[in-house]
Amino acid sequence: MHSAVRRQYWAALVVGGLGAVLAVLTLITREWIEIVFGVDPDGGNGGLEWAIVVVTAVTAIVCLGYARVEWRRARGEVTGRG
Repeated sequence: MHSAVRRQYWAALVVGGLGAVLAVLTLITREWIEIVFGVDPDGGNGGLEWAIVVVTAVTAIVCLGYARVEWRRARGEVTGRG
């Protein structure tokens, strides 16, 4: 079955997983941006952090949903269902 899975599946899985990790990380500790980059782009009001949570969560949902569609497509090709 793995040979029938296209590159799009793996790309969507990686991007979706990364998006989910960033969304959870931002929910747990919103200061990671300041720690990693050494800047406070939103002046401490938290708006950027919430935008990151929303964008990364939506990205994760869309990419992981697409990965599921790709996985089911590949499974259908292998089992003869199209």
